[in-house]
Amino acid sequence: MTFNEFSLDPRIQGGIKNAGYVTPTPIQEKAIPLVLQGLDILGMAQTGTGKTAAFILPILQKLLNGPRNRVRALILAPTRELAEQIYQAAVELGGRTGIRSASIYGGVSKNPQLTAIKRGAQIIVACPGRLLDHLGERAIDLSQVEMLVLDEADRMCDMGFLPDIRRILSYLPRKRQTLFFSATMPKEIRSLADSILKNPQTVQIGITAPAETVSHALYPVSGELKKPLLFAILEKTATGRVLIFTRTKHRAKSLAAQLSQRNYRVAALQGNMSQNRRQDSINGFRSGKYDMLVATDIAARGIDVSEITHVINYDMPDTVDAYTHRIGRTGRALLTGEAFTLVVKEDAPVVRDIEKVLGAPIERRSLADFDYGVSAPVAQSTGKRLAPRRGRRY
Repeated sequence: MTFNEFSLDPRIQGGIKNAGYVTPTPIQEKAIPLVLQGLDILGMAQTGTGKTAAFILPILQKLLNGPRNRVRALILAPTRELAEQIYQAAVELGGRTGIRSASIYGGVSKNPQLTAIKRGAQIIVACPGRLLDHLGERAIDLSQVEMLVLDEADRMCDMGFLPDIRRILSYLPRKRQTLFFSATMPKEIRSLADSILKNPQTVQIGITAPAETVSHALYPVSGELKKPLLFAILEKTATGRVLIFTRTKHRAKSLAAQLSQRNYRVAALQGNMSQNRRQDSINGFRSGKYDMLVATDIAARGIDVSEITHVINYDMPDTVDAYTHRIGRTGRALLTGEAFTLVVKEDAPVVRDIEKVLGAPIERRSLADFDYGVSAPVAQSTGKRLAPRRGRRY
């Protein structure tokens, strides 16, 4: 299938070509025709599957006709980085249409956002908190919104945005098309979806398992040896761009500093950083200025870099869904990738949960020539000691 089969306007086709898109991803192939028909959508797909274009392209098509002096489409996202990514996609794909977009999020001045709104933005991409600020000041009119998109709704729920989302809904007309995208569907999200979607069409693309292009493995280790093991893995593995996840902001900052001392081109990405510094880290990682990015889960939302070759969980995530989200950052756009997770004995319950969902044990590895101390690491699923695995050089 090609994008030509969607019968999109030639101006949008030009944006698709400029963006370098060749063939639709599965979520795009299934969702775009339904959105063009005006149906509500409940879309479930892993990160990195092309959800953004799946809703931006039909939104652009539908906004080509009609007034240009009002907000007609609202897209809500959980983080500044994701909001900016979606905004940039709207600008790139809609560059030839004359449709204006604006991004709204905290951590930066309101003035440029207000200017973009006054110029007549038809598409607004926003984080809930800052959008409510503007609504409270009556700086934005959402009464004419025709299309609403909630992207990564599960993460917005995790971050406590559910009350804000319900407040925003009160500013919108009841008659509208709503597109709801989430990688997972916990009870709170299912309840929200049921309350705002009307006879939705469900589009689901393999959400419970990592993409087939990703190979993933566990490296059992004691807590005090996690950092030396990480350094050893990096020394023995030929990598391109590496995304390293930590559980806390402080650890992301300190680990990035220590990697920098070892002459790696690395940046941190965590919530205590200013928006300018966060954007510098993301842009530098995307452009190749940095080969490594050390990030927390929430800060990493919205990183759109298809060339990530390795994801390393320095800390095991708390849930199965978070594990899937994280390792889904590699192996994107049908490229291959590897994901490594450093696990300590306290991580055993989460490991069991992940393997239960996957329906198969995750490969355990140990690194050759690494001094694990008194004893070799123990495979948590069998209790057997692991044979050394030769570190690879390519």
